[in-house]
Amino acid sequence: MDLGKITEYTSESKRKRIVVIGDVMLDHYIIGNVDRISPEAPVPILNAKSDDYRLGGAANVALNIVTLGAEAILIGVIGNEVNGRILRELLVKKNVNSDYLIVDDSRPTTIKTRITSKMQQIVRVDREVKTDISTAIEDSLIEKFASIVESIDGVILEDYNKGLLTSRVIGKILELTTRHKKVVTVDPKMNNFFDYKNVTVFKPNLLELSKNMGVIIKDDKTLYSVAWELFAKISPQNLIVTLGEKGMLIFKKDKKVISLPTYAREVFDVSGAGDTVISTLTLALTITESVLESAMVANHAAGVVCGKNGTSPVYWDEIYESVEQEQ
Repeated sequence: MDLGKITEYTSESKRKRIVVIGDVMLDHYIIGNVDRISPEAPVPILNAKSDDYRLGGAANVALNIVTLGAEAILIGVIGNEVNGRILRELLVKKNVNSDYLIVDDSRPTTIKTRITSKMQQIVRVDREVKTDISTAIEDSLIEKFASIVESIDGVILEDYNKGLLTSRVIGKILELTTRHKKVVTVDPKMNNFFDYKNVTVFKPNLLELSKNMGVIIKDDKTLYSVAWELFAKISPQNLIVTLGEKGMLIFKKDKKVISLPTYAREVFDVSGAGDTVISTLTLALTITESVLESAMVANHAAGVVCGKNGTSPVYWDEIYESVEQEQ
């Protein structure tokens, strides 16, 4: 890939506004040391040394947009409690536009607590509600998005199955983005998988593809067959299937398939790698019309973030370095 393109992206990103709509989370790390086993049960005792809070889920996607130089507007739901306040304070500190967040008194802020010792995760504790948001919250979300859709360059729908992206919300968002001809990318999970029709890029991973299509994928022939079947169901402009350490496959409307290898040199932690891919890919697509070029940039970004500990953002200079090393 041409290094000059990375320089161009770095410059052009400053002019872009990306909306991230999805399940907002708070990542909490309790960090300490383990040097003995509990006498009460065969479990390690952690001597906690510190607590660290980071942006997770759709909030981490928005953070990646900001660290790449663009403006990120986050639309999601948080609870009316201390975790919601911590999350909002983090967003402000990281320059993510949180003006369009919705506070829902009936549900908590999703928080994932990871207990770690010597960089190794011992256990993760999740606090969350997964039921669909109410009709009133749906109305508020749709209204907020409609008020800014004309002034943005792209939209990321970041679905973690926590109840925000209901079928109605998806339909209204896509109706607005189609009308205003905006770049729309989707990071799906299991619920409402087939509701994301005619988007710019639909990006499931291999497990999500397999489960939603009801097919065990054991070889490339099955993978290609299932991917094209999905393509026919939802008609995206591009279908990208991420394959972990094997990179990604791009399925295009002209029936071409492009394989991209992973650029990760050392996989330290895969947390947030999918967030990095969708954010980098979307931002690049608002600058260039080439999905291949955008996917290559996103692949390099994922390689960078896999070498970091926990959910961490990526920067253009790190992507530049990765491309330089690959050449």
